[in-house]
Order: sequence, then C-alpha cells, then structure tokens
Amino acid sequence: MSSAEIERVAVIGAGSWGTALAVLLCRNGHGVRLWGHEPEHIARLQSERENRAFLPGVALPPSLEPVATLERALDDASVVLVVVPSQFFAHILAQMAPLLPAGLGIVWATKGFEPGTGRLLHEVAIDVCGERDLGVLSGPSFAAEVARGLPTAVTVAASRPEFGIRLAALVHGERFRAYTHDDLIGVQVGGAAKNVLAIATGIADGLGFGANTRAALITRGLAELIRLGLALGAQRETFMGLAGLGDLVLTCTDNQSRNRRLGLALATGRSAAQAMAEIGQEVEGVVTARAVHAIAARHQVEMPISEQVHAVLYEGRTPQAATQLLLERAGKAELD
Repeated sequence: MSSAEIERVAVIGAGSWGTALAVLLCRNGHGVRLWGHEPEHIARLQSERENRAFLPGVALPPSLEPVATLERALDDASVVLVVVPSQFFAHILAQMAPLLPAGLGIVWATKGFEPGTGRLLHEVAIDVCGERDLGVLSGPSFAAEVARGLPTAVTVAASRPEFGIRLAALVHGERFRAYTHDDLIGVQVGGAAKNVLAIATGIADGLGFGANTRAALITRGLAELIRLGLALGAQRETFMGLAGLGDLVLTCTDNQSRNRRLGLALATGRSAAQAMAEIGQEVEGVVTARAVHAIAARHQVEMPISEQVHAVLYEGRTPQAATQLLLERAGKAELD
C-alpha cells in the first residue's frame, strides 16, 4: 500500500488508462469514483465489475465505484484525476468547473495539446477552472501492465512542489514508482509529441526498414522533442527522463502502442480512418500531429519526421514518399 494519506479521488474518464489508474489508486488504499461519459458503459462496469471494452480481464476492486454523473464523482473528492483524450479535455473541464470547490487540485494523465489552439493542457485548465493546484502524470506506462501490477515508473510534475509530492505519494506503490519533477511544460510536451514519432516508427517497421531505421528514428525523434520543448520553455534535461526518452522508447517499440499500430497499418496502405476503426480506441498521435505541425511552424522549429507524419495523415502523401523525402535530406551536424 502507498504511504500516502487516504484520499477520495475522482477519476474522470473510464477508458483503459483511466480504469487502470483507478485500479492502482484502489490498490494503494484510496477511495475512487470512476466517471465515464457513456451511461451504458458505466452500467456495464457496475454490473460486470470489469471494463471488458477497454481493459478486459482486470477485476474492479470493491473500493472502486463507477458513477454516471460528474456530481457524484466529484462529491467530497480531495483530488481530481482527468484521463480523457486531449480533444475532449477542455469540454470536460468546462462541465466540471461549476462543481469544483475552490482549492481542489486537478491532475491529468492526458497526453496532448488542445486542438485548434495548440495550448498545453495546464493553460487550458487555468483558463477553464481558474488558479488552483495543477499536475500531470506522464511516462512510459501501458494501461494493461499497470492494471496487472507489473513494475512501472512515471513522472509527476506540478505547479507547486508540495502538490507534486502529494500526487506522487498518491500513486506510488510497491510496483508503481512515481518521481517528482518541476518542469510542467517539458513533461507535457514529451508525453504529447512522442505519439507522432511513434506513428513514424510504426510506418518504418511496417515498410520493413529494420532495427537500424527504428533506432535512428527514435534518436532523431528525441532531437525533435527537445527542440520543440525548448521553444515552449521546457528544460532540456526533462527529455532525458521518463516523460521524454522513456515514453518515446516505449511508444515506438511495442505494439501495445496504438500510435505505433496506426503507423503499421498506414504502411500497408490503409487510411488513417480505417486504421483507427480497426484499433477501436482514440489514437492521440493523429490529433497531436496537426497540433505539433502548427506549433513547430509558429515557433520555426525544425521537425522533419513529425512533418512527414503530418503529410501522410493530412496531405495525402504516401508512407513511401514521406520516407523517401526524409532519406533525401541533406547531411548536417548531428547536434545542430
């Protein structure tokens, strides 16, 4: 059990990751209410005591209460954990805002930018919910492995060090290590932009380019993460940690990654819409690719791999043509 004080946690988002984190929190001794936007889905969680749609085979602990209303989820909550896709983040916060007492902290495990504006999610949270304690949980973590209790390490960054320590203690357990960080911007950028690079790696593997290409894409992709992060005010060192290199390697190399699987499907000639339909869950990198493309242009950040992913998803470029354009790029010093 975690050494944290017992808390009442509202987990907002009943997909695979939200459910896995809710199970983890219950395992740590906390009381958890899990909310999802589909009443039928919540009714099945209540009756079956298992999220068969998104996390089959994992029993819901007795202390986990699936609820159908935000009012019930937030009642007496001491902290709110938001785990919804980035394109719905602002909408859900707007629904929550009238129900949030002053001083109630918000943490999210969502990875992405706000579509349309390209804002980081802490900016969205401040705009919608006002000034309060904010935090983000990120790092190399597949939902199924966390739910099964396999060893995992993540990073928690927060607007105040004290809140970060509290959040880390909330999730830290025997097989789930949570490290604290003071770079709220960098942890968010790493968690979001790596999904675009995972699509690129999936495409390369799907085209049969091999391990050398995969290693090169991950390494040069890390350089892109760093350039983007620095332009947005992040610390360079953040990208050498769990929310940068750690999450990038995980997402690019294992087929549990929906973003990697999307890339594999694109390499076979499927459209993004066909690939997402087959995967059956949100693929964050698709939305994030558009945001990264716009942010990089606005800040004049060179991101050639991400640029080609955007071209494949939104400009009709074939994976083969995108790959050829990358190969034809002129040589340069590695650390420029």
